[in-house]
Amino acid sequence: MTFPVVGMVGGGQLARMTHEAGIPLGIRFKLLSDAPQDSAAQVVNEVVIGDHRDLDTLRAFAQGCDVITFDHEHVPTEHLRALEADGIPVRPGPDALVHAQDKGVMRAKLDAIGIPCPRHRLVADPADVERFAAEAGGFPVVLKTVRGGYDGKGVWVVRDAAEAAEPFRAGVPVLAEEKVDFVRELAANVVRSPHGQAVSYPVVESVQVDGVCDTVIAPAPGLSDELSAHAQQLALKIAAELGVVGHLAVELFETRDGRVLVNELAMRPHNSGHWTQDGAVTSQFANHVRAVLDLPLGDPRPRARWTVMANVLGGDYPDMYAAYLHCMARDPGLKIHMYGKDVKPGRKVGHVNTYGDDLDDVLDRARHAAGYLRGTITE
Repeated sequence: MTFPVVGMVGGGQLARMTHEAGIPLGIRFKLLSDAPQDSAAQVVNEVVIGDHRDLDTLRAFAQGCDVITFDHEHVPTEHLRALEADGIPVRPGPDALVHAQDKGVMRAKLDAIGIPCPRHRLVADPADVERFAAEAGGFPVVLKTVRGGYDGKGVWVVRDAAEAAEPFRAGVPVLAEEKVDFVRELAANVVRSPHGQAVSYPVVESVQVDGVCDTVIAPAPGLSDELSAHAQQLALKIAAELGVVGHLAVELFETRDGRVLVNELAMRPHNSGHWTQDGAVTSQFANHVRAVLDLPLGDPRPRARWTVMANVLGGDYPDMYAAYLHCMARDPGLKIHMYGKDVKPGRKVGHVNTYGDDLDDVLDRARHAAGYLRGTITE
């Protein structure tokens, strides 16, 4: 028996770290990347440069792969159905993935299976936004393009109908949602295999800055056992009802009245799960590989009382390698993960993980290292 080949569509950092997780297992990876300098293309042996939106390219890439998976959700659904018709396993499959691709489809499905969400509906124009605001308790409301948004892109908080014109200029459907009065953002990460085995990681707190994830704290501090279990059960139910295979991240709002509401779904390894590389017995990346190959899933339990992940964003200090000496000498327990990307202001170029028994100390260590690598901290 030969070891299987995993075909990964997308050459970003998620593919890079998923490939890393497959190395100890002897799993071969084949990558479809936009460009040879992409994060994963720098480290994967077999790289095909091509457009994931082109069916012929996808079909040629899939030859020799035992399964196809993704580091993004942008492959057209009809192309994935064509691959399945060709006999290529696609995980997650198009029937599941469409719920991460289209926010309107996702909201309709979550409503149908009884998952708590913010009030919402598709809107046709700014006047319709004004009508929705009246239904949802008034402005401000949140507008989202149903496809293509990430890291705050494709999302607007509007205070009146006049401000609502911008999202409609792209000519794509727009989803309106109430602006939730939340205490904080949480994430529940689960992994599910084709035969239905599933594991759940501890619920984490996700701290956003300007629409981009800044810090993740595992587990979410002060979260009651009851609400944590409820969030995990919601994520497991969503994975099962949608037929997800692989990693599913369920981003949540914790409301001031003690509920959780589902904000977004991601069907791939996710920023809110990066802490698992160093803080869990089995990382999200390793379990994603296991799931898409239908191998038994690994233990998701944490290794330490607290783990903190802090994203490293590009700033005005391009030579991050020079900062390693300070960071590593100051904190020998620090784990640095860089993506091989050119440093540009505001761009995610890596992350750091810290862990230990004292949350304040673990937070300080992660934020100091991320800030020093970026150049916003100089001592």
